[in-house]
Amino acid sequence: MIDVKAIGKSIVVKINAVQDVSAERACGTILYSGDGIIKISGLQDVKYNELLEVQGGYRALALNLEQDCVGAVLFSGEDKVRLGDLVYSTGQTVQMPVGEMFLGRIVSPLGEPLDGLAEIKPAEYRPVEFPAPAIMDRGKVNKPLQTGILAIDSMIPIGRGQRELIIGDRQTGKSAIAIDTILNQKGENVICIYVAIGQKASSLAKTINTLRSSGAMEYTCVVCSTADDDAPLQYLAPYSGCALAEYFMYAGKDVLIIYDDLSKHAVAYRTMSLLLKRPAGREAYPGDVFYLHSRLLERAAKLSEEKGGGSITALPIVETLAGDISAYIPTNVISITDGQIYLESELFNSGVRPAVNVGLSVSRVGGSAQRTAIRQIAGQLRINLAQYRELAIFMQFGSDLDSQTQKILSRGAKITDTLKQRQYLNYSVREMIVLLIVSQSELVDQIPEKKITSYNEGLLDYIHANHEDILSELDPDAKITDDIRNKILSVAEDYINCSVGDHAESLNGNLEGEELENSSFAQ
Repeated sequence: MIDVKAIGKSIVVKINAVQDVSAERACGTILYSGDGIIKISGLQDVKYNELLEVQGGYRALALNLEQDCVGAVLFSGEDKVRLGDLVYSTGQTVQMPVGEMFLGRIVSPLGEPLDGLAEIKPAEYRPVEFPAPAIMDRGKVNKPLQTGILAIDSMIPIGRGQRELIIGDRQTGKSAIAIDTILNQKGENVICIYVAIGQKASSLAKTINTLRSSGAMEYTCVVCSTADDDAPLQYLAPYSGCALAEYFMYAGKDVLIIYDDLSKHAVAYRTMSLLLKRPAGREAYPGDVFYLHSRLLERAAKLSEEKGGGSITALPIVETLAGDISAYIPTNVISITDGQIYLESELFNSGVRPAVNVGLSVSRVGGSAQRTAIRQIAGQLRINLAQYRELAIFMQFGSDLDSQTQKILSRGAKITDTLKQRQYLNYSVREMIVLLIVSQSELVDQIPEKKITSYNEGLLDYIHANHEDILSELDPDAKITDDIRNKILSVAEDYINCSVGDHAESLNGNLEGEELENSSFAQ
């Protein structure tokens, strides 16, 4: 006789043991497709910024969550997606693969390698949108990040964990300052991430070649979306770069991230918003364009020691039109950041490179993130330059000047020349101390104008060759004593006498009207 109850129990046990491996996914249908935008009907429980899979293997980003449909932007396949294609939810927001293996690589905003090298096997994934560290998790920004550029490190110091905006017109050297800062991090235990947004592929290739030839790619990752890429990839690029930077920051490391540039990022976001039929505001930007950049830049921070002590230093770049820093995007980003380095077209065209306008540039972290010796000897530098520029205005009227005023004008012009610096010629902190001491002493009165730059470079070479001990005696984290100051001035005077006597031609030569041949500063 068959035991029906036993068979029934066995069937129930087997049914309970079976695991359904085919997880159901929400599915919708494309109602509209055009200009990289799709509208999907029937897709339920979709999150903002969720990654969607489109029939054919394409991916999209959900941005508009409306009552009867979902608006999304396509990352690829704009000309392949058709009306009626199926779209599946993934249940996940966009994530960026992260890990040490990204150093030295060039990747897309989705973490895909673009350098033709081996496939990247990430250590983990991080969401591209992540909350900024809380106030209580942050530490003081008091450790300097040296750029190697005298004008910046002496008057507009940048600290690790700071957000310092680089702003100026097109072709004034914004990217050049950022690249020089990356090059100066060699041996400083700082990981660099360069995010290129909407740049020409040729310009980006030149930048990458510079980083490679200088050995900087060993500690640098390039996240790029060129001008050929669709707006969604340009929109995603800075958030992906920041996710990669956060991986290193939360591991206790110092990171420098360059956003080049956020003007093109805002334009890409405006393009997507207008195509999604969002209401337009000032200059046709959507109403949340401030939040677009604030939620990105607030993620740059210096963590407290309890949280590992890592940091992200952000150098966003913004391009102005005709020097108008009161435009919508520039004022937004200025209000978010901890200071700005303003580059002026007139200074650049007159041969002052880097073309930093000291009057409009500021670092809100200030001396707390500056080496002690630099802070001591650069204290009067900004005041002296301001006084020089004020007197230079009166000089244009051709009025007679007394000897004291002429002396101030001469020294001001020589200090300005001291701050000129060729691209890729980064100064160490000790070399900066030497140049600042000499430029503010009476020795500069013996050097003809227009020859200061040549003299400074020659002086540093002379010290490295004959008086290396002076540099080793200098302690950037201690105050400069009168003894060390006198030694430096004595060596500088010896070099002046040597130059004027035996090597007059090398010092004076054909340097009248000398201009720095560094047109590459205009990247």
